[in-house]
Amino acid sequence: MADIKTPVGVALVGAGMIAKTHVSALSSARGKIRLEAIVSRHPDRAQPLAEFYSGDAPTFTSDLDAIAANPNIHIAIVATPPSVRLEIIEGLAKAGKHILLEKPVARTVAEAEEIVELCERAGVALGVVFQHRKRAPSIAAARLVASDTLGKLGLVEIAVPLWRDQSYYDELGRGTYTRDGGGVMITNAIHSIDLALSLTGPLTRIQAMTATTSLHRMEAEDFAVAGLEFACGAVGSFVASTAMYPHRTEVIRLHFDRASLRIDKNALEVDWRDGRHEVCAQRGAGHVVTPLSGGTHEWHQAVIEDFVHAVQTGGRPMVTGREALISQRVIEAIEISSSTGRSVDLPAVP
Repeated sequence: MADIKTPVGVALVGAGMIAKTHVSALSSARGKIRLEAIVSRHPDRAQPLAEFYSGDAPTFTSDLDAIAANPNIHIAIVATPPSVRLEIIEGLAKAGKHILLEKPVARTVAEAEEIVELCERAGVALGVVFQHRKRAPSIAAARLVASDTLGKLGLVEIAVPLWRDQSYYDELGRGTYTRDGGGVMITNAIHSIDLALSLTGPLTRIQAMTATTSLHRMEAEDFAVAGLEFACGAVGSFVASTAMYPHRTEVIRLHFDRASLRIDKNALEVDWRDGRHEVCAQRGAGHVVTPLSGGTHEWHQAVIEDFVHAVQTGGRPMVTGREALISQRVIEAIEISSSTGRSVDLPAVP
């Protein structure tokens, strides 16, 4: 790897909805990171993304072989639909490029395992963008949970009450198993699943139901509900939908012996059993979050900078590809439980 003080060359593969957020994040991280190229099937259509980058304009190309052969590019951020990732990642990993993936790793657990294993064989780092872990309330919650001041965890609530208009699913392939691998769970709720499990530890058993409501025309589910059992002995609930109007924020509640935590994007609230109420890591009232964009690039920037640091130092990214398999296995278990009407036991996680 180049000198740690040298800006690291990055290519962004994919110019869809989330690309603007990545370009803005890379722009804010200039000095540490240099955006060398943006890869798109239609490079001319991707050109407006240059407006969100304040450094030297990146190259726009559809030539992945050129990216693989470019010695100035050390990291590829892959933000394509899951359906086209395997071949892209295989070529880049074999060329020694470290891979930072937009969630999910792939459409299925089997496909995700294949991607994880090919990166391990190639000796390149594989990280996954679960930017909700970089929110200030999430970081504060992780510190509090790790402090052992809360007592034993007894109950978990994971709620993802989102709204998406039909136009969201009218985009070609969105909400299908062929392109995305599913609906609300793998595209939207996977963030809350990952964040919750990073605080609670692994699940051991799931009983679930999924459905497609009459409010959307789509192949996969826009509603999922599950009862949860955790390795630590806690029980819990999971509810996620893109059919809940008006759009609200995702909320995780953790109930311990000595306090209950409420975690969302705006604040961590702690209600202690002695009556104290604390609000920690609260965002300013002027911050506006829109349902599709998320309203900020700072969380993506933090994930990207973490991954670059891991590559430079030989360390571990915040969320590795192998760790990201945990959330995908949970989603697969919910789907299996729904289709069979039976509970599903999850394998022990190392």
